[in-house]
Amino acid sequence: MCPEMKIGEIEFGPKPVFLAPMEDVTDIGFRLLCKRFGASMVYTEFVSAEALIRDVKTTQQKLTISDEERPVGIQIYGRDVDAMVEAARIVEQAGPDLIDLNFGCPVKKVAGKGAGAGMLQNIPKMLEITRKVVDAVRLPVTVKTRLGWNHEQLIITELAEQLQDCGIQALTIHGRTRAQMYTGEADWTLIGEVKRNPRIHIPIIGNGDITTPEEAKRAFDTYGVDAIMVGRATFGRPWIFKEIRDFIDNDNLAEITEDSDFIDRNNDCPCQAVFPPEPLDFNRKLDILEELLRINVERIDEKRGILHTRRHLAATPIFKAIPNFRQTRIAMLRAETMDELLQILEGTRSLNL
Repeated sequence: MCPEMKIGEIEFGPKPVFLAPMEDVTDIGFRLLCKRFGASMVYTEFVSAEALIRDVKTTQQKLTISDEERPVGIQIYGRDVDAMVEAARIVEQAGPDLIDLNFGCPVKKVAGKGAGAGMLQNIPKMLEITRKVVDAVRLPVTVKTRLGWNHEQLIITELAEQLQDCGIQALTIHGRTRAQMYTGEADWTLIGEVKRNPRIHIPIIGNGDITTPEEAKRAFDTYGVDAIMVGRATFGRPWIFKEIRDFIDNDNLAEITEDSDFIDRNNDCPCQAVFPPEPLDFNRKLDILEELLRINVERIDEKRGILHTRRHLAATPIFKAIPNFRQTRIAMLRAETMDELLQILEGTRSLNL
């Protein structure tokens, strides 16, 4: 049996799968759906430390969490030591289960100003921020970062030890450099190297290019990570957590049934439970996307709720098999009211026959 993973006192089952924090994506409605479908932990959209301490309303709203989504982390980013410490204290009052420090966002408006992945060019300040945030709060503090600034500066193996020495309780590594942004393939070899380092004792979470259950299982089996984090593959597909969980858990159960000692020790033969879990069909997936729309409209407002949902409708794979779908897609992404959008979505049921 695989050991269970812990971050601080937060206990997870074996091989947990996390929802990555993503701006304009991981709002509370989407997080709740991902949690329902098996996400082991979810994160809010990342929060600007500077905006938080200036009490910007839209930033404050990102701190809204629900007990239904626990365990949940709030991620902050910034380049100023004092601002990050103050922001961490504010975040702690919102009651998340952990605080994550973003040293990995590659976008220009963040990294170009020295925050996010920009911190990979100022390691002393990154470590100072980390130490002081850890000292300032009682919650577990974790870090998410990348392999390095570029392929000439692949520093993650040494950096992981330095961050661990600052007192963090888990480290998430995206298998790309800042220079790569989101292009090319994620390189998991260095993630595996960090995990195999005998001096590393905190959980290592791998991130990058997990788009299928098979890739998720390979990440665990090949690189030995304690958890994986899924990002862009969740767009329009919150059920990916069910797909990954079903695949991994069914595979684990199949391995258990081959252990005759296990079967002898248990009167109920577990082999009878090893069946491929039933996949969700088109109509059920469409129901989920319609529910996401309703949640977003209810929790935000109609206009912005539709905007939040459009990203998922544009990215979801469920419409790919429908021929001549272009005009319907355009209409779907131009709809301005929930009723209009729901009518278009309902119309796709007949197109998928």
